[in-house]
Amino acid sequence: MSNAPHADVITLRDASAADVTTMAEIERESFSDPWPASAFRDLMGQTHARLTVSVDAADLVCGYCVLLHVLDEGEIANIAVASSRRRRGTAARLLDHALVLADDIGVRSVYLEVRLSNEPARRLYASRGFEPVGRRRAYYHAPLEDALILRWNAPAA
Repeated sequence: MSNAPHADVITLRDASAADVTTMAEIERESFSDPWPASAFRDLMGQTHARLTVSVDAADLVCGYCVLLHVLDEGEIANIAVASSRRRRGTAARLLDHALVLADDIGVRSVYLEVRLSNEPARRLYASRGFEPVGRRRAYYHAPLEDALILRWNAPAA
């Protein structure tokens, strides 16, 4: 029997500058209009941004989440998981962590946009209490598609 860690074990931690290249690679494979690596670098250390990565047992980044916040409002600006790690609960763990962070810093509402056609993501968000509050016409490109705006409200204290 091997003493190697289980392949599906992931840990969440704050993103570091060393993670940016992999985050940008995951971004490119996940989105048709990806953020450049410089966008992640520019957010690091900003007081209004929390960047979290999921890492495997070898500390290799397999997903990330970007939470932005101002006063009592937040936004999940980006969340993505490497294609080889999808459908294993990684996005759910990242999202749950972001919502706990948001609640801990006094954020009462968190918003995000999601493609109308992205049913797996929409199901995940609905399972965490996100509700539709609007629509952005032709928000996404390649292919052109509307975005659904979702909002999560922190539980009453």
